[in-house]
Amino acid sequence: MNSDFVKARIQGAIGILTLDRPNALNALDQPMCLAIDAALAAWATDDRVAAVIVHGSSERAFCAGGDVRMVREDGLAWKQGKGDGRLGREFFRDEYRMNRRIQTFPKPYIALIDGVTMGGGVGLSLHGSHRVATERTLFAMPETNIGLFPDVGASYALSRLPGEIGTYLGLTGARLKAGDLLALGIATHIVAGDRMAACRDDLLATVGLSNTSDAIEEVLAGHGAQPAPAEVTLRRPLIDRCFGHDTVEEILSALDANSDPFATHAAATLRIMSPTSLKLTLKEIRKGKSMTFDECMIMEYRLSQSVLAGHDFYEGVRAQLVDKDRAPKWYPATLDAVEDSAVDSLFLPPLHGDLTFPC
Repeated sequence: MNSDFVKARIQGAIGILTLDRPNALNALDQPMCLAIDAALAAWATDDRVAAVIVHGSSERAFCAGGDVRMVREDGLAWKQGKGDGRLGREFFRDEYRMNRRIQTFPKPYIALIDGVTMGGGVGLSLHGSHRVATERTLFAMPETNIGLFPDVGASYALSRLPGEIGTYLGLTGARLKAGDLLALGIATHIVAGDRMAACRDDLLATVGLSNTSDAIEEVLAGHGAQPAPAEVTLRRPLIDRCFGHDTVEEILSALDANSDPFATHAAATLRIMSPTSLKLTLKEIRKGKSMTFDECMIMEYRLSQSVLAGHDFYEGVRAQLVDKDRAPKWYPATLDAVEDSAVDSLFLPPLHGDLTFPC
């Protein structure tokens, strides 16, 4: 159940998953997803395991996302006729199956989200029962900035946040800290960063096979800290008013009509994102609100395969993570050039078949 970057072990009555890829901020590759999924599948029915803890090996990052550079390289080779594009199919399939494993896990699942928690790190934490943040936690779904879309179950989770905050987060990739995470229910508990190791040790020493939930709550409450005041959540009236529209163009118009610096910054942020990603993200969040978790994951898998067949993902990853010139050339380059029919086509099943969920 281990990979080069995931260590799975049982200590006492707790299964421990340690993400140990510090040079990549614990970004998930396919073997890591498979190792986590295998461990959770085994521990779900293991009577020795009462709960699971997942954490990063350093305070710098819990998990910064998926290894999209690796997926990009494989996809470019496929587009050039040098491969079959297998990695792009299998990585998203295995990551999304892992997300579902967490969402359906029958025991307490405690994610210690200290440090950077973005993209795939959100999927590795948000669907579990306990999400413990610190003042160092930096949470975001920044996918529209790389020509992708909020995935790993974000269409389900973001669409269920209060008002239009999920729409705002999905479109802008805005970063949240502990105060907002707790206010929005993204984090269930806050612990001071310098107490996180002690909190983890107390969980390992205290939690047993009986009264598991009570013991977890007692430890987390004992190490609880008061976060800094929420910032984004306080702007909900403006966010609801501007991001409640049904098109990205209308959202931008509403932001432009507002003189608040928060709205001005949000509008400027949207204008540098992939126009295609913005439109498909708004559509997936609107659709996700009335869908089950499994339906959302199937939808997101369809989108992942459509995006891999397109242009903006490769250009966005190049601009942000490879060349780092921060100057992506999106195609189409403007919102009005992205046709509704083109966006609709991204939601169609891939030729190789939909995502399925084995036992």
